Amino acid sequence: METNGNTAASGRAGRSGGAAPVVGRFAPTPSGRMHLGNVYASLIAWLSARSAGGRVVLRVEDLDPRTQSGPWTDLLLDDLRWLGLAWDGDPVYQHDRLELYRDAARELDATGLTYPCFCTRAELHAASAPHASDGTPVYAGTCRDLSPEEIAARSRVRPPALRLRVPGAADPAGTITFTDRVYGPQRQVLACECGDFLVQRSDGVFAYQLAVVVDDAEMGVTEIVRGCDLLPSTPRQIYLQRLLGLPQPAYAHVPLLLAPDGRRLAKRDHDLDMGELRARFDSAAALLGWLAGLTGLAPDTTPRTADELAASFSWDAVRAHRENRPVSAETLPIA
Repeated sequence: METNGNTAASGRAGRSGGAAPVVGRFAPTPSGRMHLGNVYASLIAWLSARSAGGRVVLRVEDLDPRTQSGPWTDLLLDDLRWLGLAWDGDPVYQHDRLELYRDAARELDATGLTYPCFCTRAELHAASAPHASDGTPVYAGTCRDLSPEEIAARSRVRPPALRLRVPGAADPAGTITFTDRVYGPQRQVLACECGDFLVQRSDGVFAYQLAVVVDDAEMGVTEIVRGCDLLPSTPRQIYLQRLLGLPQPAYAHVPLLLAPDGRRLAKRDHDLDMGELRARFDSAAALLGWLAGLTGLAPDTTPRTADELAASFSWDAVRAHRENRPVSAETLPIA
């Protein structure tokens, strides 16, 4: 069990009498080593929960079999410990929770809202297809009304994915509104901006949208802090929460740290990953203080521990610096 006796869990004073306890979460995918952008999002998630006297749970999102081997999970845990971002309880692994996702998929199927989809990736990403703001194609409904005979015939050729129907554009149930803690009021018409979406892939792997909704509810998560690239997917998760009768947590999407050419930092490209960061900074406090100064969490880059940052944490500071920010290795201190 990972705990930190000094955490601004001292922030208990910030919790009002009968308010429900805050539960934040880390949800890393072990597809590579954490980069600076991952560190920033994890830090904000930790600071928000700890400054409110709350808990932080850790879920390793290793649904995809390709992420279940290699050194990345151990490195993720070691890097979080080195940063001083302790979590509460034992880590949870998605690959151990498949029955929970099956139960949720069965529940959705019982509503009559799911259907098999045989579209290939190439068909979905056809150049002529409209794309959502996060770059994913808006599903055209190609397999929505296949007959039982067509489904049986196509199933003999390739296994289907499982897709969830969304209400039509004129149906109020398909318009999702919520307020993001950083970016304010949000509104999305599912039929226009994503269309029917996957809850299970054709290879049997459960989709991210379904798994995170089930996990966050089962783990008691009350606030979700993550990069703003995931903001467009939040309405799909809220729609699933409503269908499954699950609570809706608070959402806060934080700005991204970008490569100098404007692209998102990527694990596969080893962009400012923790190997380089730990080599450049002589302590976690030096890295966190520099990052806090860079992003406006602190007035300067003086070394600060996570606990010290929690003592002065404010969402106002995040909102005041909510533009995505380029950063490069040249801006790091000389090793």
